Amino acid sequence: MAGAQCCSNPPTLNPNSGAGTIEQLGGLKTYISGSPNSKLAVLLISDVFGYEAPNIRMIADKVAAAGFYVTVPDFFYDDPFVYDNNRPLQVWLKDHATDKGFEDAKSAVEALKSKGFSALGAAGFCWGAKVVTQLSKSKSIEAAVLLHPSFVILDDIKEVNVPMAILGAEIDNYGPPALLKQFEEILASKPEADSYVEIFPNVAHGWTVRYNVEDEAAANSANEAHQKMLDWFSNYVK
Repeated sequence: MAGAQCCSNPPTLNPNSGAGTIEQLGGLKTYISGSPNSKLAVLLISDVFGYEAPNIRMIADKVAAAGFYVTVPDFFYDDPFVYDNNRPLQVWLKDHATDKGFEDAKSAVEALKSKGFSALGAAGFCWGAKVVTQLSKSKSIEAAVLLHPSFVILDDIKEVNVPMAILGAEIDNYGPPALLKQFEEILASKPEADSYVEIFPNVAHGWTVRYNVEDEAAANSANEAHQKMLDWFSNYVK
């Protein structure tokens, strides 16, 4: 289920990128941006390239500027995916299953709650979207956003219990528009939780986090998605 499109346009990782700091959270090294005086936290869960990707840290800084305390944990323990013929993605995924990511995410959520944050949102990109979907079943967060999700299935969506927005790509083998439309129908049948699904035209899987910042059209599409994610959190994480 994971292949070339899942990993196209890989980022140049930079451990010094972003305006935030690196701290421990729930046993994980974590990029943190925003004021700890905020009572509202957002957990960003990366794609397979991990928390040192400059774009995901830039997104974290953008969300933090709106008043949230934003965390981007290293779910891969210093082992993000890199192209290697001896260790293709399917092999790498055996070492970094989303089930383990979910367990680590629960630890991060508990750590945030223990610090006094009263409301939490979570957004997941590609691999991270599956982890956020798992969190959304347990009501451990107040709101969720999935961006070009991978590995999410219909049965996952049937168990979602919190407001969820899904931002998908027109060109996507892992979260194809037809599947996202099915997600939309399932979520719409849940009056207890608001939902929103949008398919962005002329963009491909990964477009919200693996875009060239110097490509105006790509950056505009990504920024539009980031703003809709932020609007969702502003409405439901409070």
